[in-house]
Amino acid sequence: MIAGRGAGQPDAAGGLARHLPVMLREVLSQLSPRDGGVYIDGTFGAGGYSRGILDAAGCRVVGIDRDISAITSGASLVEKFDGRLVLAEDRFSRLDQVARDLGFSRVDGVVLDVGVSSMQIDQAERGFSFRSDGPLDMRMEHGGKNAADVVNKLDERELARVISTLGEEKRARAVARAIGEGRNDAPIRTTNELADIVRRVVRSKPGEIDPATRTFQALRIYVNDELNELANALLAAERILSPGGRLVVVAFHSLEDRLVKTFLTARSSAPAISRHEPETQALPSTFKLLTKKPLVPSEGETNENPRARSAKLRAGQRTEAAARDDDPLTPLTARLPRIGS
Repeated sequence: MIAGRGAGQPDAAGGLARHLPVMLREVLSQLSPRDGGVYIDGTFGAGGYSRGILDAAGCRVVGIDRDISAITSGASLVEKFDGRLVLAEDRFSRLDQVARDLGFSRVDGVVLDVGVSSMQIDQAERGFSFRSDGPLDMRMEHGGKNAADVVNKLDERELARVISTLGEEKRARAVARAIGEGRNDAPIRTTNELADIVRRVVRSKPGEIDPATRTFQALRIYVNDELNELANALLAAERILSPGGRLVVVAFHSLEDRLVKTFLTARSSAPAISRHEPETQALPSTFKLLTKKPLVPSEGETNENPRARSAKLRAGQRTEAAARDDDPLTPLTARLPRIGS
């Protein structure tokens, strides 16, 4: 969608970025917009993908974003395309219901660009970045627990699990312990306060990512329940796509990409049958793989937009088989820490 969406790239937690659609050429090639088609941009952001799709064909786009500021700022784009773009403030996990509420029983394509947008990172008051001090918030939408609530109230052992699992931080226990000691003195309220605490126990060499990056990433994913949202969005796309419709997902983090890969692999191949279990009828594939291996940005794009360098694009084409009730991602999502659980 836009530069910096996603997590895990070295400068993902701060710094001003130009709002560039990541891998736009590859996204459009895989999505293959056609005249008269209907497409869902599940992560509208600055509207980069929506604009590209609408410029490519005489089609319609439903843009979804859980961030009201993204929807508000997209008003000029709605006007420019004279009714071909409709925006909805909602979560992309509900993209099938959003489309149906707008009168679209089927769509021809779904594109998702997973993670945080550079617009959100650039706003210090949103609390996503440790490069500019701001309140420790990190919510993509207004409402619910923010990062300060998590940092100051979550059990230290569970906090370590969040940081380890969602941030892949090797020193998660030490970070959680340092946070526990810090909040005993006074509540941790700002991004700089938290980053300083993390930097006291996590070291980095010159040229490596800031030591606070993984902890901030973990908290953001946790606060916004991002991985469960993605898992549900993939199932929603399966339900709403027409036969021949295409699903294109750009992920920036290994956990995100693993979910997408697992889903598309499971849905494009017959499930393994054990000789030790009763014989069952294999369920038909609901997707055909369009990318056996993930596509990655070109060297030219990463030079122009360093935040794109961790992006991986996967795509699948919907078959005529009915959407399935089983969820191949449950073994992965069931192990994830989840806010409110």
